[in-house]
Amino acid sequence: MEEDPFQALNYWKEALIAQATGGSSPAALTLALADWWIHLCTAPGKQLELGVKYGEAIAALYQHAAQPWSRPQRDASVPPGNDGQAQPAWQQEPFSLWWHAFLTARHWWIDATSQVPGVAPHHADLVSFCASQWCDTLSPANFPWSNPVVQERCLAEGGRNLSAGLLNLFNDIRRQLVQAPEEGMERFQVGKTVAVTPGAVVFRNHLIELIQYAPASATVRPEPILITPAWIMKYYILDLSPENSLIRYLVAQGYTVFCISWRNVGSADRNLSLDDYRRLGFMAALDAVSRIVPGRRVHAVGYCLGGTLLSIAAAAMAGQKDTRLATLTLLAAQTDFTEPGGLGLYIDASEVYFLESLMWAQGYLSAAQMSAAFQSLRPVSDTAARAVRRYLLGEHAAPNDLMAWNADSTRMPYRMHAEYLRKLFLNNELAAGRYQVDGRMIALRNIRVPIYALGAESDRIAPWRSVYKIHYQTDADIRFVLASGGHNAGIVSEPGHPGRWHRAGASAPDGLRVGADEWMAGSSLHAGSWWPDWQAWLDAHSGPPLPALRSLGEAGADRTALTPAPGRFVLQD
Repeated sequence: MEEDPFQALNYWKEALIAQATGGSSPAALTLALADWWIHLCTAPGKQLELGVKYGEAIAALYQHAAQPWSRPQRDASVPPGNDGQAQPAWQQEPFSLWWHAFLTARHWWIDATSQVPGVAPHHADLVSFCASQWCDTLSPANFPWSNPVVQERCLAEGGRNLSAGLLNLFNDIRRQLVQAPEEGMERFQVGKTVAVTPGAVVFRNHLIELIQYAPASATVRPEPILITPAWIMKYYILDLSPENSLIRYLVAQGYTVFCISWRNVGSADRNLSLDDYRRLGFMAALDAVSRIVPGRRVHAVGYCLGGTLLSIAAAAMAGQKDTRLATLTLLAAQTDFTEPGGLGLYIDASEVYFLESLMWAQGYLSAAQMSAAFQSLRPVSDTAARAVRRYLLGEHAAPNDLMAWNADSTRMPYRMHAEYLRKLFLNNELAAGRYQVDGRMIALRNIRVPIYALGAESDRIAPWRSVYKIHYQTDADIRFVLASGGHNAGIVSEPGHPGRWHRAGASAPDGLRVGADEWMAGSSLHAGSWWPDWQAWLDAHSGPPLPALRSLGEAGADRTALTPAPGRFVLQD
C-alpha cells in the first residue's frame, strides 16, 4: 500500500522533534501541566488546603530551628540512597535543618500535584512524578557544600576523594563520547564468561535462533522447557555467570531446556509485526521442539514481554485446541495493562504517536532511546546517590554481570512496537477480550494448563499487583509467588544469594479468587531463592525421568552444522 504523503509529513515533523527531546513528547507533558494548573487555579478548597499546609510547614520548620533539643535523634533526616541508615553527620546543624526544609518543600509539592479535583488520573500521576523528580534534584545530599558526609570525607582525605571523583567524571565523559563501555565491563564477554552453558543452535529463521542445552544428568524429565525471553533484551539474562544462570540451574535439575535468542533487528525489519513475533518466534520454536522431542508436552516459560507474547500464543492455541503445552510460567509478565507501572506515565495517545513518528523515521526504536525511557523511571534520588558516591566521595564500584547485560540492549522494529503500545498499553485489548490472532478474537480464559506466575516486590516495569491480575483473566490453576528484588534482580535470584526471600501461598482457596492484598496477607514468607519452589512445581507437573538424549537437534541431522551456543544473533550489535 502506498504511504499517505500527508501522514508522512506529520511523522517527519514529529520525528525531528523527537530527536531533540530523546523521544519524550512535549505535547504530552504540556497537556498534563495545563490540566493540573487549570484545575488547581479553579479549586479554592485545594488552594486553601495548600495555604494551610504551607503555614504549618513554616511553623514546623521554625520550631525545628528554634528547639533542636526537643526533636528525636532519629527523625526524617535520612538522605535518599542511604537505605534508611541515618548517619550522625546529618543529625548536626545546620545540615539537619536544611534536610528538614528540603523534605518539607518536597512533601508540599507532592500535595500540590496530588488529588487536585478534575485532573485526569494519568495527568495527575505524571505531574506528581515529575514534581518529586524535580524536587529530588535539589536535595542537599547532592551538593558538596550541603552534604556533611562529603565534607567529612574531604577533611579525612585532604580532598583526595574530590580528585578521584573528578577523574571518574572525566573517564565517564570520555567513554560516553567514544561510546565505550564502563570500565570493568570487558570482564563479561558473551560466550566466554557469560552465556556459557553448553548447548547448540538447533533451529534458525529470520527472527530467532533456538538454543538447545546439553543435558547435565543421565536422566531428564520427559517434558522439555521452552523459554521465551523479551526481545527488548538479549536472552542471556537467564544464562549469566555459571553461578547465577537460571538455565544452567534447570539443566542441572534434570530438564531438557530450549531458549529463544532474538535477532537484533535493523531498519530493514521495520514491518515485522507483533504477530510475526508470535509466529516466527514462539510458535516456530515450539514446532522445532516438537520435532526434536516428538510427542512430548512442553513447559512454556515467558519473561517480561516474552511472557505477554506467550500468554497471547497460549490463548490462541487453546482456541485452536492445540494441546502441546503442559504448563505456563510467567515471570514478571503482564496480561492486563490498566496499572502498567512506571512506563504507564509516558503512555498516552500523544506519546504513542510521538514514538511512532520517531520509529517511522528510523525503522526501529534504538537501544539508547529505550534505555533513556527506562532510566527516566528511576528515582532521581537513586541516580544522584550513585553520582555522589562516584564523583564526590571518589568511590568506584566494579560492574557485575547483570550491569554488563543491561548495557547490551537491543532494538525493536517500528510496526511491532507501535502495535504493542497501542493494542496492549493504550487500548488493553488482551485483557478486554478484543485482541485478535489470525482474524479471530482470543480469550485468556480459554487457557486451562497450570500457571506459575512470578512478581517482583520492587518491579517498576511490571508491578507485582499488575502481574497478579492473571488471576482475574483465567480459571486455570495458578500458583503465584512474590520474590524480593526488581524486574531483573528478582529473576536472577539464585539459591544462596544473600538477602533473598519469596512469598508463596494459595492463590485461589476453595476455588475462589482473592485480591492481591488478601493474597499477601495469607501468604507465607520464605527465606532464600524462589527457584527451588518453581522447580518443585515443575516436578509436580512432569512425568518420571527418562534417559537423556545425548545428541542435540533433530534425529538424523548433521551435528557438525550446528552452531555452538550462544549462537550468532546474541552477538549482533
